[in-house]
Amino acid sequence: MTPTVAAAPTATAGAGTPGRRAVPVARILRMELVKQFSAWRVRLLLLLCWLGPGLLVFGIDQQSTLPSDTLFGRWMHATGWAGSLVVLGVAGTWALPLVTSMVAGDVFASEDRLGTWRHLLITVRSYRRIFAAKAIAGLTVIGLLVTGLALSGIVGGLLAEGSQPLVGLDGHLLTGADAAGDVLLAWLCVLAPTLALAGLGLLGSIALGRSPMGLLMPMLAALGMQLAQLLPLPVAVRLALPGYAFVSWNGLFADPQQRGELLIGVGVSLAWAVLATVLAYLLFLRRDFTNLNNDGAGRRALTLGVLPLAGLLAATISVVAVVTDGGDSGITQDKVQRSMATAFTHLYRYQQAQMRQPPVTEAELQTSASCDKSEGLGSQQGPGNDWRCTVSYNVPGYNATAQAIYQLDVSATGRYIADGDGPVQLNGYFLIVSGGQAVPNPLWQFDGNVDLLPG
Repeated sequence: MTPTVAAAPTATAGAGTPGRRAVPVARILRMELVKQFSAWRVRLLLLLCWLGPGLLVFGIDQQSTLPSDTLFGRWMHATGWAGSLVVLGVAGTWALPLVTSMVAGDVFASEDRLGTWRHLLITVRSYRRIFAAKAIAGLTVIGLLVTGLALSGIVGGLLAEGSQPLVGLDGHLLTGADAAGDVLLAWLCVLAPTLALAGLGLLGSIALGRSPMGLLMPMLAALGMQLAQLLPLPVAVRLALPGYAFVSWNGLFADPQQRGELLIGVGVSLAWAVLATVLAYLLFLRRDFTNLNNDGAGRRALTLGVLPLAGLLAATISVVAVVTDGGDSGITQDKVQRSMATAFTHLYRYQQAQMRQPPVTEAELQTSASCDKSEGLGSQQGPGNDWRCTVSYNVPGYNATAQAIYQLDVSATGRYIADGDGPVQLNGYFLIVSGGQAVPNPLWQFDGNVDLLPG
């Protein structure tokens, strides 16, 4: 069999025996799924993804200390939906890249290690059907693993704390039903960057053959994108990276929702997923399986792999820069001040309700914030842990103005942690007394999010 004959689209005949029908894709897919679920690593991943997050969330919830440095971690004692979001944050950083590496990064390379390509091609007699069956089988397993991560985290959190209201990133309260919808939507959105990593896994599995670098391709790509997100990159470059949707789901938990970054991140991720899969398909069609010493694409990996993806990155950067006018970091003094004033207003009202105080409206508080970076020296924009904000508000019932001080650590992605620095009676204590019980003080420390796109 030659690559030219094997790659030819044959509906009723293949190379060798005229008139012999090619094996249907459904039969090949069934065989590939059996091979996937027979592997011990896939069974282990299924067990970990369907049980691990729920047990972890339930166990953490029983502890007195919480992962307060993790987004929504400090709210795990308040609502079960926070636990699922903690799982989502960790999954986007480690679990989902690992899942795509173990499945998509090995779906083709396993045939090279076992030396079964010739037998498979003689049996099936169609490159296209083999590629389709393997790709669909890999995506099916990845879908089951992601579903397990989502459902396990949700069930574990709800069993621990129930469907209580969730505090959003701007301090407003989401009802249990609203939180459920946003949590499910967030998990649905991270499927896009997961598919992008899966496409890179397919490409690496075909291009590099039995080399372990093919297996590590999604993990290395995810690690590189995470490191890039820590750098002070322009907004256009940041949004053009296919893994940004692992971060931009945060905007769903603001009011109004910050959907611009998320939609761009999802669109870019899907473009990478499609292109990487098409490139993997083209490399597979041109693969020489008659040479047993050749288990990769060789020079074609550069011309049909790296260069088109680099071109896509350059094109998306250009398009996003024109559409969003994102030539800087997107973190400005005015945005930080507006975000702090909004979050403080919502959280102050929440704190007063916890302490059984009379309700107060936003109009009565008239909250404003004055923030500066590096004590007002240098440029007043960009990420850093040297932001300081003074929040001014009217004290209800006293016709007087009070102030609260916060130290801010603003990340390059727009997420910040505001740490209370006085007055003591407002934000100086981690716990406050509510109904005779000690509960977390929402104004002691809280998370916020700055929309990187222009208003």
